[in-house]
Amino acid sequence: MSFKSAYLNRVYETVSERNSGEPEFLQAVREVLESLEPVVEKNPEIEKNGVIERIVEPERFIQFRVSWVDDNNKVQVNRGYRVQFNSAIGPYKGGLRFHPSVNASVIKFLGFEQVFKNSLTGLPMGGGKGGSDFDTKGKSDAEIMRFCQSFMTELSKHIGADTDVPAGDIGVGAREVGYLFGQYKRLRNEFTGVLTGKGLTYGGSLIRKEATGYGLLYFTDEMLKNMKNETLKGKKVVVSGSGNVAIYAAEKAMELGATVIAMSDSTGYVHSPNGINLDVVKQIKEVERGRISEYVKRVEGAEYFEGCRGIWSIKCDIALPCATQNEINGEEAQMLIDNGVIAVAEGANMPSTPEAIEVYLKNGIMYGPAKAANAGGVATSGLEMSQNSMRYSWTSEEVDAKLKDIMVNIFHNAYNASKQYGDEGNLVLGANAAGFDKVAQSMIAQGIAY
Repeated sequence: MSFKSAYLNRVYETVSERNSGEPEFLQAVREVLESLEPVVEKNPEIEKNGVIERIVEPERFIQFRVSWVDDNNKVQVNRGYRVQFNSAIGPYKGGLRFHPSVNASVIKFLGFEQVFKNSLTGLPMGGGKGGSDFDTKGKSDAEIMRFCQSFMTELSKHIGADTDVPAGDIGVGAREVGYLFGQYKRLRNEFTGVLTGKGLTYGGSLIRKEATGYGLLYFTDEMLKNMKNETLKGKKVVVSGSGNVAIYAAEKAMELGATVIAMSDSTGYVHSPNGINLDVVKQIKEVERGRISEYVKRVEGAEYFEGCRGIWSIKCDIALPCATQNEINGEEAQMLIDNGVIAVAEGANMPSTPEAIEVYLKNGIMYGPAKAANAGGVATSGLEMSQNSMRYSWTSEEVDAKLKDIMVNIFHNAYNASKQYGDEGNLVLGANAAGFDKVAQSMIAQGIAY
């Protein structure tokens, strides 16, 4: 890996040596540093103050054992993590992910991305992330409760409403957040906004479940209007995934006049040329917790295909990857281009490989990178924090309006930064530069010892 800047080369070499077994984290750092080259060149105080060296190193990384007892009275042991990456502009903020794929590299990549994403929202939130290699699938409610209580017993020592505010992520929904919050309250004897994504009866915010998906479409709509004088009306859209992000991205896409023709899960994908019936998807995924393959048994004319990656072979106008990291490679990106895609906007975290991003940019399609396009979830978490601090609740219309304003502003901030640094329309550069600038200025202002 070679950068034009000798400074960035030195930093990346050090990061690579220190984190040699962490490919996801190194990929995220590389992508950010590549796009920051013009920013570093234009602002010599960044190197003088060692900002890049500091921003790629977490302020704190916590790893801990999580012991719990399953329904067969057998002791199980998992690993828990929390990375408190950067608090220059506010308390650490970022979700908890429970999934077998979770390791130090994944948590650090997510925490690093969160720093810039949170900065882009305009809200006072630093970057963090956490989770465990625990798999919620196949576990009883009692097992999940015992695991969450054990996990929080350790995590509670490191978080607080003005220190670090976790939320949900993959594998951590309303059920898990409830168990985690209950244990925190029990241990600390206080009722604070220490977690977001809470239930509506105990401090949660309206629109939180829908926020990442809705926000993705608000961003995409603004991108289409401003960069190509287009709208979503009449467009054919492919959405990967069928969790919260995908379902509510599909819902908002349909509200804005698009036709969603395909969705997926980890086993395969369904293609419904006349449009996905979202009520059926919600029944299967949210109520029954079933597989997307069930869809074709209930909707005439739909086809199911094994293997989730094939979804990118479907001809569409707009692709919304909402499943997981690295789900689109260079070859699949080229397939989308060849099939006439005009825009890709990311609902998942880092769903496109560096090779895929290169294909998007080389072909001049509109590309909304994750840290900008999927910031709606954490933005609404920030709004939940505000409501908790005020001991007040906004209506769903008020939250939705604030969410839309935030996502529209994120697009314009990223677009304006891309112009400022000489590559108009490159929202990878724009999002990284706009998110970085606020954090860098704050770090410099607070002194090197920080």
